[in-house]
Amino acid sequence: MPLFGKSQKSPAELVRSLKDAVTALERGDKKAEKAQEDVSKNLVLIKNMLYGTSDAEPQTDIIVAQLAQELYNTNLLLLLIQNLNRIDFEGKKDVAQVFNNVLRRQIGTRSPTVEYICTKPEILFTLMSGYEHQEIASNCGTMLRECARYEALAKIMLYSDDFYNFFRYVEVSTFDIASDAFSTFKELLTRHKMLCAEFLETNYDKVFSHYQRLLNSENYVTRRQSLKLLGELLLDRHNFSIMTRYITNPDNLKLMMNMLKEKSRNIQFEAFHVFKVFVANPNKPKPILDILLRNQDKLVDFLTKFHTDRSEDEQFNDEKAYLIKQIKELKPSEH
Repeated sequence: MPLFGKSQKSPAELVRSLKDAVTALERGDKKAEKAQEDVSKNLVLIKNMLYGTSDAEPQTDIIVAQLAQELYNTNLLLLLIQNLNRIDFEGKKDVAQVFNNVLRRQIGTRSPTVEYICTKPEILFTLMSGYEHQEIASNCGTMLRECARYEALAKIMLYSDDFYNFFRYVEVSTFDIASDAFSTFKELLTRHKMLCAEFLETNYDKVFSHYQRLLNSENYVTRRQSLKLLGELLLDRHNFSIMTRYITNPDNLKLMMNMLKEKSRNIQFEAFHVFKVFVANPNKPKPILDILLRNQDKLVDFLTKFHTDRSEDEQFNDEKAYLIKQIKELKPSEH
């Protein structure tokens, strides 16, 4: 069948053929092998409609609009994601490409696929649970990060109970999956500044009790990445009230002081960037001030010798000198 010849299938026919093939694949009957081929073939045809090929341009907006409408009407996006693990390797990549292309579609300022997914949040939850399955984790990650670019979809993900599964996914033993999950986790917590600040403020206790576990993880990469992200979150001006809350808790200060002494220099360095916020706070509560005063001489001595080989890093050296000065000048509170 010539792809762009007279007998080319219409979007409705293509979507119907693909849906039938995926449904057969899901049933797992005797014709599963044939269904597998049909799924792959129809996915390629849909992908070529959206992206074009070396010989042909992508289809016109009208055809693409019809294709998208058919995908919505048949609920095929969800069906594809639910059956992603049954689709072959190339097919999995094609699903992600088709999904991301349709997601980016705009009509004027509207994003119809984003609006559609808002009414079918199960699509997002199914993608998030993709991290439970090694063979589809990275395909789901590719689609999730594309979804996270849209505030309405990021909001659904952040405020869902499923979001807290990320604290588990970023620690899985398969390195590729853990780091893919961390990229998505970070994107959700940093992309839309106002949304993230509001979410962290509303769910402060729950999020930070989970976050504490990452900072205490047995896994070096998890500890380092989560510590670095914590520094970025606390220093973002949108998160001012979250930072204020974090730096008034003496347990958080003790944890950072312990991390300054970790064996890993990278972890020491990231801990320094969180520790400095406690010291620079002009309104230190008494419990924080007491800890700093109790360790005043030790801290001055420690910081003086801390990462002295970073002579090129001007900002770090300025900050270090500032902290040493601040700690030297600390006095017990009057009241």
